[in-house]
Amino acid sequence: MHAVVETPTYLTDAKAAGVSDDERAAIVLAVASDPTAGDVIPGTGGVRKVRIAGKGKGKSGGYRVISYYAAPDVPVFLLALVSKGQRADISQAERNALRTIVITLADLYRQGIAGRIREGGSSSRE
Repeated sequence: MHAVVETPTYLTDAKAAGVSDDERAAIVLAVASDPTAGDVIPGTGGVRKVRIAGKGKGKSGGYRVISYYAAPDVPVFLLALVSKGQRADISQAERNALRTIVITLADLYRQGIAGRIREGGSSSRE
């Protein structure tokens, strides 16, 4: 299982789409089980669109979870959620924005973890 981070945008989208807590947990479990699931969206720097069945809707009428998996040492980031009934495709402007976001996302995560390890290491020696 891989670690998963639900971003504020994703959580806002999920709430707006009426995704229940149980459905959110199922989405996290599905993505954690297979972080490379779904289709890579061209022009986004590796962002994926994962089809998730909505309660009683099946995959074709469910949700599209926009996720980013950089590497095994970085969690999967759930970036957004789109209800299939709202729209199916991501515009070029949205693709460009996603690419800009993910260019530094993994590096910032790694820097944050490295900083915490250094801080923890220095405080444990004092």
